[in-house]
Amino acid sequence: MAVRGRKPVPTELKVLEGNPGKRPLNKKEPKPIKKAPLCPKWLDPDAKKEWKRLASKMERLGILTEVDMAAFAGYCQSYSRWKENEEFITKNGSLVRTPSGYWQQVPQVSIAQQYLKQMGRFAEQFGLTPASRSRLIADDPANGSMDEMDKLLGDGDRWGKVIDGGV
Repeated sequence: MAVRGRKPVPTELKVLEGNPGKRPLNKKEPKPIKKAPLCPKWLDPDAKKEWKRLASKMERLGILTEVDMAAFAGYCQSYSRWKENEEFITKNGSLVRTPSGYWQQVPQVSIAQQYLKQMGRFAEQFGLTPASRSRLIADDPANGSMDEMDKLLGDGDRWGKVIDGGV
């Protein structure tokens, strides 16, 4: 059964976007640790390269968390398969002459288009497209700034130290 209406936006993304709707934020939403998951061994080599290229950058921005393995692996695998089909098209061309003499598009063209669409949907979910990224407001972790959610809820490390008797 389909769910009605727009798909919900994660609270973390609403905060990064500046909460444009000014609606109350979900304070009970699960907050996974902002740590990149390990790269799955079953990804193909190009997908692993894409994982290595992006994972640490996304982790620094707080976009990739420990529970995002399957979705990020889907993005990386889609990227790899799209690249594979595009390389085939570059090498062999996008058209082939059939035995009856007509020109026909090779299957790799539509396969590449499908993987590009799939990759785009994953990329949008992670804020990896220019349009989706333009809606985000990211803090610079190098300067020690906290993200808006941490400011709102208080610094977890600091409170952990208070409870343990540190600070």
